[in-house]
Amino acid sequence: MKILVTGVAGLLGSRLAEWILNNTDHKVVGIDDLSGGYTENIPKGVKFYKFDLKNLSRIDKLFNKHKPDIVYHFAAYAAEGLSPFIRKYNYENNLISSTNLITCSIKHDIKRFIFASSMSVYGNKYEPPFHEDLQQCPIDPYGVAKFSVEQDLKIAYEQHGLNYTIVRPHNFYGQNQNIWDKYRNVLGIWMYQIMNNMPPTIFGDGEQVRAFSYVDDSILPFWNASQRDECIGEIINLGGIKEYTINEACNILLKVTGTKIQPVHLEGRHEAKHAWSTWEKSVKLLDFEHKIDLEEGLTKMWNWAQTQPMRERFFWGDYELDKGIYEYWKTENKVK
Repeated sequence: MKILVTGVAGLLGSRLAEWILNNTDHKVVGIDDLSGGYTENIPKGVKFYKFDLKNLSRIDKLFNKHKPDIVYHFAAYAAEGLSPFIRKYNYENNLISSTNLITCSIKHDIKRFIFASSMSVYGNKYEPPFHEDLQQCPIDPYGVAKFSVEQDLKIAYEQHGLNYTIVRPHNFYGQNQNIWDKYRNVLGIWMYQIMNNMPPTIFGDGEQVRAFSYVDDSILPFWNASQRDECIGEIINLGGIKEYTINEACNILLKVTGTKIQPVHLEGRHEAKHAWSTWEKSVKLLDFEHKIDLEEGLTKMWNWAQTQPMRERFFWGDYELDKGIYEYWKTENKVK
């Protein structure tokens, strides 16, 4: 059996690909445009292709050549807070690219399509924890794109018989995460700042509440999502079972790194104040276990981060929209 993994050079894609190669006899084909991932993350044994999923003909040619049985779609630009200022880029990379992949999966009779959606589809309308039966109410273009792909998959199933499972991961972190992108992954942003003797930055008062999950706890559940018939057509939250304020998470990282640098609070941004999800369905259907707590996970990630090269940090050259953009992004935009 052949497994196609998009975003194979990123956090989830690289870790799942490595697990499949180490624990099964299946072959892995990987796609990544390397806009946010790195070739060093791609496990040995993956048949890797570098191209953009906006290129429908390239996807079709790859499907014709390799005839994958299962598709894991992880590729996305997950800078949720930045998405209102890069709308075109967001929809091209997070929506159009996804629908291209769905089109080819229908055409080539893929057995199962696993989509990594996002907790962002819940927005800020509901009191957490968010459960899977809630109507999606995203509050930013990133969440809108994820919601749209979810809806497209439902149509693909009803009209064309494409078996899918939607997994909504939230606040994943760990080895192979991009810590050089200043717009996403707060724990990675802090690690980069600490490693470069910069104060960790916190948006607003830091009392936002999230539940964090070390990436390795999600790998077996993601695999089970593609193997179990009871997961077909299901939406399943996947993530941590303990909530932390952003201030608490930052303090844990400061303890792990042994740094004395104090965080700096910046202008607040448009986001859900309290956001975490239920996890019971992932235990029932995917055998999810939250094994690695935040301090242990941050220790693992910190040890890994210190072995990484000092890559140049990613900054946007020009935003598509400057109106209403936050001062801390307005003053530091320059090309990667």
